[in-house]
Amino acid sequence: MLPKNPLARAVGLVAFGLAIGLLAVVAVTFLTRDRDRVATSVDKGITGAALVGGPFALVDQHGATRTDAEFRGRFMLIYFGYTYCPDVCPTELATMGRALDLLGDAGERVQPIFITVDPERDTVEQLAIYGESFHPRLLLLTGSAEQVKAAAAAYRVYSARIEGSDATDYLMDHTSIVYLMGPDGRFLTHFPQGTPPERMAEVLRERLSGA
Repeated sequence: MLPKNPLARAVGLVAFGLAIGLLAVVAVTFLTRDRDRVATSVDKGITGAALVGGPFALVDQHGATRTDAEFRGRFMLIYFGYTYCPDVCPTELATMGRALDLLGDAGERVQPIFITVDPERDTVEQLAIYGESFHPRLLLLTGSAEQVKAAAAAYRVYSARIEGSDATDYLMDHTSIVYLMGPDGRFLTHFPQGTPPERMAEVLRERLSGA
């Protein structure tokens, strides 16, 4: 309630206005700071070099050591999962293969890669058997627990064995994202779980034409 005295009322209104103005300045400052923080995060996460991707040295389904460096000049389509996955992993790998087929000859410039998050069970032999069900050019990679952990960390992939499962028959909770890496090894974009192969092929075609 404003005072009845005109002078006191005027002083009160001025004080009230100053308080509102100060609050507005504080609000704008915080909003600007948050906006800049988000913009920086998006820049690093979406264009990606600082946050997504990095070197790896793993073993493929034929027992050969493979590194990320050998794919310079080509695109990499990378998915982290495990061969005992009941549904999500095979679906995403099938999508990757279908997208590459839709690209035709242009798809030869894209290397599809599967990296296990379950090296304990996903041996070289297991990967060789599993890979027969998917695209013929699919490269399946495993390694020591430390090597796999380092690769997953580079791509910001989460994985964890589900508690309560027994020693050999268990499920893994993990990030389900397909990453597209450029010819220079840098992150370009990602495809969320459930992306249709037609949409994946469309984005790949755009990237290939612009490279």
